[in-house]
Amino acid sequence: MTFEPTEAQAAVAATARAFARERITPQAAANDRASRFPDDLVRGLGELGLLAVNLPAAWGGSQAGAVAYALALMEVAEADCATAVTMGVTNMVGEIIARFGTDAQRERHLPRLASGEYLAGAFGLSEPGSGSDAGALATRAVRRGDGWVLDGEKAWISGGDVAGVVVVWARTGEDRGRGISAFLVEPGMPGFSVGKHEEKLGLRASHTVSLAFDGCEVPDTARLGQVGQGLQLALAALDGGRIGIASQATGTIQAALAASTRYARERQAFGRPIAGHQAVAFMLADMAVEHETSRLMTLRAAALKEAGRPFTREAAMAKLLASEAAQRAVSRAVQLHGGNGCTEAYPVAKLFRDAKVQTIYEGTSEIQRMVIARDLLGAAAH
Repeated sequence: MTFEPTEAQAAVAATARAFARERITPQAAANDRASRFPDDLVRGLGELGLLAVNLPAAWGGSQAGAVAYALALMEVAEADCATAVTMGVTNMVGEIIARFGTDAQRERHLPRLASGEYLAGAFGLSEPGSGSDAGALATRAVRRGDGWVLDGEKAWISGGDVAGVVVVWARTGEDRGRGISAFLVEPGMPGFSVGKHEEKLGLRASHTVSLAFDGCEVPDTARLGQVGQGLQLALAALDGGRIGIASQATGTIQAALAASTRYARERQAFGRPIAGHQAVAFMLADMAVEHETSRLMTLRAAALKEAGRPFTREAAMAKLLASEAAQRAVSRAVQLHGGNGCTEAYPVAKLFRDAKVQTIYEGTSEIQRMVIARDLLGAAAH
């Protein structure tokens, strides 16, 4: 058993680290204050192959694997979680099209997602009345002639205003499990419109919008997978997406630890740096332990995915562990910074705001516990 990345995986991580430190970190705070989507950074990620890390080279991908993707996303998230969201969702959309799409769909969308020509891909599953309960979605797709007509609304869609393609789930039958299908919707399709930007606690440089479908006409060639296969596609994508969120959370912990260590060495109290006080040193130690455990759990799930082995439970475990650990890390970081931690003059305030949603999107912590328990109890029954 080895715990070290391969030379190729380490090279991808090093590329992401250099870009993150040289390009993302210097403008992250300004982008956050202005709620400015970082077009230039996304295109830069595309030029480096980081928007399609796990896609075949034939479709513009880096073909570096799930472990390299997790490592790269950790580096980007350490610099800015908002940029990491765009990177993560775009990779996820590319993977679902690569796995379930037709050759024509792959040829149309994957090179554009990989290069950054599409500024993002978007994942249109959540609705105002259905989040964790995906089977309850209300958006409908009705067959009409050679195509489909979509009616409904999606909510909390990351990058939905800049996406070159949105995977949209709609009801094509009444069965909860087999009555949902997926479609590839592009800007400009009749009846498709983007709603207002949500004013969010964090991740402000990652725009979150609602999407409306009012008699939206899409050709049958835009259907992704088979009719009624949509829920299966969503669950498969979410398994991989949870590795992405675990990677983001791990990067968040590393950022909180780095900022806190630096501050603890510089800040003086009672005649010495606060790092010399046991209470502060123990905070740093706990953050370091949780960073390492989150990293190992995340890479374990990614390695299983890369090997083609089942990883649903492990992805849920990694997402649960890392996202909850990130909450503790950013809270400790703010506490360690004292009053300074509550100001935007120090990076930990932004980390605190950005981290909360990691326990919510791609499945709440409660949903992860359900996935894990279901797997454990199912295994026990056999």
